[in-house]
Amino acid sequence: MIGENGVRVVRGDTTQSSSRGLDYLAGVSAESVGATGICMHLGRIPPGAVAEPHMHEGHETAIYVLSGRSAVDYGPNLEFRLEAGAGEFVFIGAGVPHRPFNLSDTEPCEFVVARTDPSEAESVVLLSHLR
Repeated sequence: MIGENGVRVVRGDTTQSSSRGLDYLAGVSAESVGATGICMHLGRIPPGAVAEPHMHEGHETAIYVLSGRSAVDYGPNLEFRLEAGAGEFVFIGAGVPHRPFNLSDTEPCEFVVARTDPSEAESVVLLSHLR
């Protein structure tokens, strides 16, 4: 629904696939509301799933884990690991190579993700050599 003076409500019922191998419920973005400085989606990592190694060139990422437990390998060669669970925030700086994955083989991990890239995938650089 579009309101007056730049206020909009987006119903999170449209699934959007990403080049990183994860699906999102599309939320706030350049495409959905004409955002110019942010995107925000609801993400889900299925049990046992691993995303493609990637980075967001020039854009920061903030994640809030709603449920489940995940980890992210990060660094120039993905040599570092950080784990996060429900109720925890994760920050990934601009240009940091990373690969998120679900630590559980039975439960999904759900999260809210916000990025300073309004087009969501515009700044994504896949790093397949880090697989």
